[in-house]
Amino acid sequence: MKANPGKINMSTSGSGNLSHLAGELFQMMTGAKMTHVPYRGMPAALVALMTGEAHVTFDALPSSISHVKDGSLRAIGVTSATRAKVLPDVPTIAETVPGYAVTGWLGLGVPKGTPPGAVERLSKAVNATLADPEFATKLTNIGSVLFPGSPAEFGTFIAAETEKWGKVVKFAGLKVD
Repeated sequence: MKANPGKINMSTSGSGNLSHLAGELFQMMTGAKMTHVPYRGMPAALVALMTGEAHVTFDALPSSISHVKDGSLRAIGVTSATRAKVLPDVPTIAETVPGYAVTGWLGLGVPKGTPPGAVERLSKAVNATLADPEFATKLTNIGSVLFPGSPAEFGTFIAAETEKWGKVVKFAGLKVD
């Protein structure tokens, strides 16, 4: 099946995941119209892109960088606020769409009521790991960006992400299945 030339098909690895939301944010900020086409996993979405069944996808660098480096995919922009160290010649989307930024992230959470001393020790251990040059290099080489910080900074970040994605979900009319 070839993509319809009159429509832009946006492949993602499902509905309501970060690749889907990244595309919805792009549409919200630019007024672009794309047809969301969910696939069962990012490998299938990338195959659809490489075969012309889809026109665009928003993907995390670790799963697509090998395809970009071997030339089977062309990166036209990265969604992070700054250019990726592993693809320094690829502009950020924000260079064309000011304020656009999407990053997948992982963080640690603990149950409410965990003693502050335990939270602080865990935070220091995580930040020490992120500061390890060997660990940092391995993650940077696959396109990851490290964000060490305090528990309070992480809480502020989560609140901002919740507000941002709430607006995108409302814009796109998404519902929980």
